[in-house]
Amino acid sequence: MGWVKEFKDFAIKGNVIELSVAVVIGAAFGGIVSSLVEDIITPLILTPAINAAGVADIDKLAWGAVKYGKSLAAIIQFVFIAFVLFLVIKGVNKVKERQAAADKLANDIPKLSSTDQHLSEIRDLLKSK
Repeated sequence: MGWVKEFKDFAIKGNVIELSVAVVIGAAFGGIVSSLVEDIITPLILTPAINAAGVADIDKLAWGAVKYGKSLAAIIQFVFIAFVLFLVIKGVNKVKERQAAADKLANDIPKLSSTDQHLSEIRDLLKSK
């Protein structure tokens, strides 16, 4: 079971968790930016320029090409991903706190001096006879 403990220690390290959160949040935020550029900004800028149907029709052409639903879906997806990551990090922090408490408890047990340790060994030997 040594490799399980090693894996747990590796997976719970702060750097690994921070990096994984950054990658996931970055990918989700990249989706928002891509959707805003592709579905809102580009149609607003390029549709009037391409169609050049006249000043009165520019408003109708631009807003007809805007797909704000995709951007809204990307934002909602980002919020869900961020919430799930929040719950995961909260669980990891609980595990870290338990591990720190167990380590503190293990360190609070007083160490016997060499004399006391030898005396307890002699006592145990005398009890066994």
